[in-house]
Amino acid sequence: MHLIWENLIKNLILLWTGEFKGLDTGDEWYQLEKAIWEAIATRTAAASDTIPSAFGSRVPNIGKDRPNVSAEMWSFWTLYLGPVLLRRQFANEKYYSHFIALVKLLNICLQFEITDAEIEEVRVGFIEWVRVYEEMYFQHEPERISTCPLTIHALLHIAPGIKFTGPVWCYWAFPMERFCGSIQRGIRSRRFPWASMDRFVLENAQLIQIKTIYSIGEVLALRDPPAQIRGSFSDPLYPSCILLPPKSPARPTSNQIRTIAAALSTRSGARMVHVNKAMKAAVVEEWGKVRRVDSDEGDTMKSCSLGTVAEDARDATYVRYEMLVDKYARLKNTPPKFELQTFYGQLTHIYRVYFPEPEPELGIDSPTTYILAAIRTCLLAPADPQLLDLDIHLYSKCGALDVIDITSIQSLVGRVKTGMGGEWAIIDRSGSLARAVWAEDEN
Repeated sequence: MHLIWENLIKNLILLWTGEFKGLDTGDEWYQLEKAIWEAIATRTAAASDTIPSAFGSRVPNIGKDRPNVSAEMWSFWTLYLGPVLLRRQFANEKYYSHFIALVKLLNICLQFEITDAEIEEVRVGFIEWVRVYEEMYFQHEPERISTCPLTIHALLHIAPGIKFTGPVWCYWAFPMERFCGSIQRGIRSRRFPWASMDRFVLENAQLIQIKTIYSIGEVLALRDPPAQIRGSFSDPLYPSCILLPPKSPARPTSNQIRTIAAALSTRSGARMVHVNKAMKAAVVEEWGKVRRVDSDEGDTMKSCSLGTVAEDARDATYVRYEMLVDKYARLKNTPPKFELQTFYGQLTHIYRVYFPEPEPELGIDSPTTYILAAIRTCLLAPADPQLLDLDIHLYSKCGALDVIDITSIQSLVGRVKTGMGGEWAIIDRSGSLARAVWAEDEN
């Protein structure tokens, strides 16, 4: 895996910048102008400000600070930043398409699960990618043989390797390095280190089996349960998330209350007059952060309107969320047909609305809490086919404010400025396996 990030990608960049072992472009024209590459490197460093820290480390200027770019950073640049920043920069589009083909194949390789059909797609895809690479960069000229190091040939062995040993996340460099680090801590004897490691691996495997068979992972974890964050709020009706400070000491403004009331009216089907009456008795609070706690990788999302922003802070206010939309909304006499659609936007407000008494007109028969999010929607531009396959979307401006239930928010997303006017690219690292699936009610 490191050979891809630390060798293949670096060699491609050296070719694009005219720094590969003194070779020129030959019969091709894949070299980028110096000013273009400097702009790409500058935008790479600037992109870290608008990408949440949950995505990984900051990527420095890859033009000026290349020796300090780690394999993890090259991986992130290749899979997310490169497709955006290299778009429309080559004199001929075929060089960009060739790079995108590589990114698509790497995305398949990195999937948690992979089918036989996808393995075959990887096998055929890498054969074609290497063939085109040889035409573009090697050009079948003996004096250019240095453009074909062993790492190019190694791509042809990835698919057979997956077929033989399973998905690459099981054994590629990153997980193996961490596994070796855990084994090192298990060495208790300097005289018999190998026996010590064998015993550690065996006992660790036995412990994992016991945890799995008897579902006692938390009991045998031998660690204290996670402490309650001071000033946070959780509610049994919302087990997947908790609200985190800061918390506004004041009740939201009248305009905000009207926006919340309109959302509750849509949700409950109640008339606005009844909702407005109920809102007068409700406790309405505004919070600054919300964290998903339904998995170990839960994101912490911030409201852009509450709390202070540090000088070196990274933007964690843009999210992906999902709503049911009536596809026949414009046809008045047609029964509604709801479908789940994905949206992106900036989280502007987080509200907790608590009704201490029953509100029959709203369908509330006991004290109830609603946690709502106000999100300014990004108006997505027409899809770029190559970026759409990578789940990268473009937008230039924002639209209406959606007030939705907090559980509709799926994850944080990052943004990268494309350098084309006010255009931004949205990058979503969650992937298709993390998407919620809505099963339509038969009624």
